[in-house]
Formats: sequence, structure tokens, C-alpha cells
Amino acid sequence: MSLMVTLTGTQGGPAAFSGLAGPGTLVRYGDDERDLLTLQFDTGRGTTMRLSQLGISPEQLDAVFFTHMHSDHTEGFADLALLRWTFHGTGPKLDVVCSADVVSQRGFTISGRRFIAHVADAFIQSGEIAQRHSERADRTAGGPTDLLNTVTFEPKDEAALVWERADVTVSAVRSTHMAGHVSYRVDTPHGSVVIGGDAGNDRLAPPRASSTSDQVERLATGADIIVHSAIHPVMGPDNISGMYPYAYYRQSNVFDLGAMAQRAGVKHLMLTHLIPPIGADRQGPFTVPGGPLTEAAYRQVAQDGGFTGNIVVGADLVSLRLPVRMQCTP
Repeated sequence: MSLMVTLTGTQGGPAAFSGLAGPGTLVRYGDDERDLLTLQFDTGRGTTMRLSQLGISPEQLDAVFFTHMHSDHTEGFADLALLRWTFHGTGPKLDVVCSADVVSQRGFTISGRRFIAHVADAFIQSGEIAQRHSERADRTAGGPTDLLNTVTFEPKDEAALVWERADVTVSAVRSTHMAGHVSYRVDTPHGSVVIGGDAGNDRLAPPRASSTSDQVERLATGADIIVHSAIHPVMGPDNISGMYPYAYYRQSNVFDLGAMAQRAGVKHLMLTHLIPPIGADRQGPFTVPGGPLTEAAYRQVAQDGGFTGNIVVGADLVSLRLPVRMQCTP
């Protein structure tokens, strides 16, 4: 058995740069294709394209998990759901896991449940779904959402089980970024990985000891891998980037992620959702002070934070496979 983690998209935020796909992480566990468990965390722009480069079709996924409902983490889901239904319209259903409805500070309801239920509405209104029904009558009558099994949960400050299959479990914990944001941990007999999403500190601005999430740190203690969004300190509001302070402070910066990963005792830190992207002179409308950053610039800051393990600076389709753990025999 082996555990492999692949970054299916590493673009930071809703901006587009150099063909990067939107945020997503694929976790695979098993021996071969027949026994492989395939879990997708977040489905940013271009997720199905990246999966296709790995030889994975939407019908091969066992479950999709959303860390939160920001568009850069969800906008590839309609493509995934429609493609699955178009060619495999009789099932089986796909588990889609997200936090329960929550009301934001200004009174707006954030609902993964409703997003999933209505994800195909534009295609229904355009007649696309009706046309597909005219081609084949055996597809589910309600369209793509008939093939989605929505699983919701109330996020807590301590990790709780939200999904399991055989000897693989997925736990979740509340973490701060936007209302309803959660982070996940996948545990298998051969290793574990934490998907931090865009988590940051519950205290949204200094003074604070760190920009990282205490909940994610507890979740990651003893894990093998942390996959986490990362913002470079060069974009800080005390610099000349012009980035809105609230946008900067609701992310974990690379220095603090290095420190957190070291405290948690993980072996591997995978930086993704990079703000700014490597090689970019801008992050959307914001300037990168001093010009484009390199992979080495991200790695150095994580090391400066104290992390002594393996650092993977995210690029689309970068993978990390944990060594197979040897079984002791009496």
C-alpha cells in the first residue's frame, strides 16, 4: 500500500497566471487502480484538466471535500459534475463533503449544500441537460446533481470524523479564513496528510504570535504531510504591494508555516495556493515588491521559520509519495 499526494492546482486566489489551475489536492491510497481510493480536496479552475493529465476521470473519484466556498476553490466543480454525469449518468454516486450552512458576520448565508444542489442549474437553463436526455434515456432524470451524495457536518474546534472507507478516515476541524472554513486530515495505515486549505489565525490581525491556525496545528500533530496555502511575507501591508490588509492577514505566511510544521513534527510541508505565484510580478492588482519570487525564495522563508523537513514549493501536478511502511512480522 502507498499514500500519494498530488497538487492538482496551485494558483493563489481568484486571479489567473500562466495557466495555473485553481487550488486542489488529490490524495490516493492503495496498491493499484483496482484498489485505489481517490479523494479530491477542493476543485479550483481546471481541476478536471489536471486530473486528466494524471489519467483520472471524474467517475474514478470516491469523494470530493471542500475546505470552503470561495470561488477559486469551487469553480471547477461544475465541470467535474457535468462530465461525470455525461458519460456515467447512471452512477454510482459521488460523496461530496462540506461544512454545514453558516451565516457570516454581515448576515450572508454560506452554503456548500446549496452550491452542490444547484451546481448544474446553468446547464439545465441552457437546455444542455435536456439535450443530453434526448440522446440517452438512462441518465438520471434530475441531471448531474442526482449523482451527488452531499455530506455536511458542523465543524468544531477539535477534530471529528466526517468520512471513512475501509481503513481510511477523514477528520475535520474548524479553522479561520471565512465563515464555514474547515481543514482536513486523512489517516491511512501507511501515513497521514493534513489539508489546511486557506486557514489562518483566529485573531485576524496583529498583535498575535503567529498567522497560522492553532486548530490546524493540533490536527497536524504527528502527521506525515501538511498541504497548506501560503502567502509570502513580501506581500505584507507594511510593504509596497498595495495588498488589502484583510486579504493578507487571513492567510498563513510561509515563515509561520515553517514554524508550525516543525512544532507539529511533520516530515513534509507542501506549500500551495502560492501568493504570489512563482515568476509573477503581480498578484492580481497587487505589485510584488522587488519583482518575481523564485521557488528558492519560498523555501528559504520556510526554513527561516525553523522547518528542517522536506519542503515542496507547489507547482501543478507535483506529487509526493510516502515510502511504504514495512510490516513487522513475529
